[in-house]
Amino acid sequence: MPFTERALKIFTGKSNPELAGEIVEHLGVSLGDIKVKTFSDGEVYCQIQENVRGCDVFMVQSTCHPVNQNLMELLIMIDAARRASAERITAVLPYYGYARQDKKDSPRVPITAKLVADMLVAAGADRVLAMDMHAGQIQGFFNIPVDHLFAAPVAVQCIEKMDLKNLVMVAPDAGAVERARAVAKRMHAGLAIIDKRRPEPNRAKVMNVIGEVEGQTAILYDDLVDTAGTLTLGAHALAEAGAAAVYGFATHAVLSGPAIERINDCPFEKVIVTNSIPLSEQAAACSKITVLSVAALFADAIRSIHEETSLSSLFI
Repeated sequence: MPFTERALKIFTGKSNPELAGEIVEHLGVSLGDIKVKTFSDGEVYCQIQENVRGCDVFMVQSTCHPVNQNLMELLIMIDAARRASAERITAVLPYYGYARQDKKDSPRVPITAKLVADMLVAAGADRVLAMDMHAGQIQGFFNIPVDHLFAAPVAVQCIEKMDLKNLVMVAPDAGAVERARAVAKRMHAGLAIIDKRRPEPNRAKVMNVIGEVEGQTAILYDDLVDTAGTLTLGAHALAEAGAAAVYGFATHAVLSGPAIERINDCPFEKVIVTNSIPLSEQAAACSKITVLSVAALFADAIRSIHEETSLSSLFI
């Protein structure tokens, strides 16, 4: 039987069922029937409620808060599908958790991005579909195919509709330069960089703004916003440097700790995020936060993987 004739099955855990629902709606299929629950001692139970033998299975799960719970759910769902004789299993991670620990930058620290990659492969994943991993080299941590999507097409479409004048894309630190440069090129915009130091995790200090931002509409562009320290410090620095308006974009809205308070108290016009992670009630109520859907992007990628066609058109 040709591969494209094999049944497409899409399942989701409890991390982001809303996004999974949008994805299957774009594909014109239904979510697979799966039971995922937690025992009183915290252990995860999973049972796939339909036949997946010989099927092309996609497991949609963001490893967001609660990170360890959602990661274990994904591993257990993959194991269940493998033991049920699925022909191929693709782990779909709109948000790849533990990605920020991608190298040994201090003595005696782990490389958790690699550890999670090993766990996914050991559980039985045949390939991975993810979006805006914290570092592109994480793809090399896998010995299975990895399709790495970018939220940039969705961001560019949104920014174009906003019709902003004198636009400059700003990388909030050196690690975000490549990402911001790609969008600046697509938007025919200028590029600036925040010179940032991070003395310890979740703490940042802005040293300087490199590039021309005075009188410009600045968009801080990053892969994720966690406690919002980097993003809001950058916004204050841009305002002090004379930017006419400051916007923020981050693919993954982790938004932990004092993030919402910081966003409300800083000079952002808007902070644009995607639905790779579901917003908390507090974040959803924040008037400065706008959410874009990446469901169509994932649906197109899943369709291409299932039909064995190129994904090149989804990249910029």
